[in-house]
Amino acid sequence: MNPIRRYENIMELLLTHKEVTVAELSEKLQVTGKTIREDLTKLEEQGLIVRIHGGAMLAQKDQFGILPSKEPLTKHADEKSEIAELALLHIQPDDIIALDGGSTTLEIARKLANEPLTVITNDVYIISELAPKNNIRLVVPGGYRVRNMLAGPESVDYVKQLNIQKAFVSATGVHLEHGLSIYTGDLIDFKKALVSTSREVFAVAHHQKFGQTALRTFAALDELTSIITDQGLPAETAGLFRNAGISIEMPN
Repeated sequence: MNPIRRYENIMELLLTHKEVTVAELSEKLQVTGKTIREDLTKLEEQGLIVRIHGGAMLAQKDQFGILPSKEPLTKHADEKSEIAELALLHIQPDDIIALDGGSTTLEIARKLANEPLTVITNDVYIISELAPKNNIRLVVPGGYRVRNMLAGPESVDYVKQLNIQKAFVSATGVHLEHGLSIYTGDLIDFKKALVSTSREVFAVAHHQKFGQTALRTFAALDELTSIITDQGLPAETAGLFRNAGISIEMPN
């Protein structure tokens, strides 16, 4: 197993268990304790984990690229509601939109009126939310399940054939240099397909994700139509992004 894949597996385990030991990782990944300790050092240098005695824990416990099964969906509820309200301003009846997996895009789904609309999504929570809204045409690309998300090459190939007008994508980190990034490689190709296929691409991210970087970048900021965030984003940070030519939308 190459180092990048090990890093992803380590982050996956941390997303689920919050803390892991070197012994657990060594057994799970079938490598020596020395290799695991070297991996943990690399991840700590990137600011992704914090080393503890005999193991590691996440450096930022609320920065998730995908929703952990045990994590409540109520974190940053006010911020997500603000972002969702702004996102709705871009959605018109009969639009063809994509909702990437995540708690903020789930909030968008919750706020969508039951009116003619086509929604492509790979998030099982969003699917469950939209299924009762009979006027919304729900399109599910398929794939294998990674927590609340569906992933796999078949879903990527399917998305590439679609005419998506607007995609709303989530990320773990929003960074001027490293763009939009997430922890796991399982979802990279799907997110890239959304970005490359959609006519307009909106990143939806609460303010604490700005300046953060995860393991894998899936979009450069200049590929985005806009970043939609909440009013908690400092004016100085918003200014840095706008000065770089990036559109930032936030409540007044």
